[in-house]
Amino acid sequence: MHTVVERELELKLVLSPERRIPVPARLGYLTDDPYAVHVTFHIDTEHPVYWTFARDLLVEGVFRPCGQGDVRVWPTKCEGRSVVLMALSSPDGDALLEAPAAAVSAWLERTLRVVPPGTEEEQLGLDDELAQLLAQ
Repeated sequence: MHTVVERELELKLVLSPERRIPVPARLGYLTDDPYAVHVTFHIDTEHPVYWTFARDLLVEGVFRPCGQGDVRVWPTKCEGRSVVLMALSSPDGDALLEAPAAAVSAWLERTLRVVPPGTEEEQLGLDDELAQLLAQ
């Protein structure tokens, strides 16, 4: 039985220091893919955009800058509010997204209760499969 932990929220696409546009998004976590988080942007459109990256990266990024390459995450303040910034790079372009830190943290806590850090491998059932293979 696999569990899905989802949260819909409004992110902001940062176009410039003065200009941000709202982007409806969904955070998703699936226990059968325990190392990853899935972010879907433009969820109400014909062509949603999907990103998948390590849950550890988002957990760490709530507290301190982390990541390199395609996904970088860091906490900051914007107009007195705590936010988490996600810089995403792909061959199609780059995006800087701002998420409310409290909402992201609350959702991450739910994922960590479902699959505590360090127990991800157990979710994959690899030990059981390996034992069955070796028993044959």
